[in-house]
Amino acid sequence: YDILNRFEKILEFKNDNERIEKYRNIKNELKRKLNINGWDGKWFKRAIDDDGKIIGSIDSEECKIDVLSQSWAIISDCGDNDKKYICLENAENYLVDRENKLIKLFTPAFENSNLNPGYIKAYPAGVRENGGQYTHGCLWLAMACFRLGLGDKGFELLSLMNPINHSKNMESINKYKKEPYVVAADVYSSKGMEGRGGWTWYTGSSSWYYLAGIQYILGLNINHNYMSFNPCIPKEWEEFDVRYKFGESIYNIKVKNSNRKNKGVSKVIIDGEEIENKITLDSSGSIHNIEVEM
Repeated sequence: YDILNRFEKILEFKNDNERIEKYRNIKNELKRKLNINGWDGKWFKRAIDDDGKIIGSIDSEECKIDVLSQSWAIISDCGDNDKKYICLENAENYLVDRENKLIKLFTPAFENSNLNPGYIKAYPAGVRENGGQYTHGCLWLAMACFRLGLGDKGFELLSLMNPINHSKNMESINKYKKEPYVVAADVYSSKGMEGRGGWTWYTGSSSWYYLAGIQYILGLNINHNYMSFNPCIPKEWEEFDVRYKFGESIYNIKVKNSNRKNKGVSKVIIDGEEIENKITLDSSGSIHNIEVEM
């Protein structure tokens, strides 16, 4: 569904109206079916195997709820509006472990059932993709919160996955057992090893974490030499600064949140002049001062 959304913009650029209509119809039908057949009453199902068994259902013995389906129902905007909030609430209730500072990819882990989901079942229960925090995918849950304008909740989930927060005292250091300055690919949820870091220095997870921070929290978006702002932050943040370099030019950006909002830009001012929320970037060596008011 997300790919069809993105591809539609390419077709608009190419003025391919015939395929726009075709893919839009496919997309609308896909959305309808996903919200009927993919909905399990409280969250979206994960998959159906070759034998027709549903994975990621309240009736599943293992893998009752999966973070990926809930996150992408929101990120892609495919889920019906009420279902987005219902599935997010249940994902938080079942998958977020605040005590051990982790988010499970799904729960319960594959262990004793006759389901055959592939190689992930070869991992012990609660390790890596088998019900641990597989950070790459669990970051999408935080991004889903930001998509819904839930800046406080999204920031809290990112903070749970921030390695520095696993290293604030000797107790947490001895539990996590990994570097506090790099993102871990996974964190165990296994009994007796809850909160222990797995494989670190993992570029996929760190890249998604970086994107979540820059684009989803700070709201700095660069697209085709244009810059726009759409921050989603905790209400307690009064302001923050960003220094962005484009070519030889410097953009000093100050975002003010005097109204204590999570989301929404009311005014953009560059070099003393109020403009629309879309700045044409200049690489000539200029210095620009930007104020963004939420």
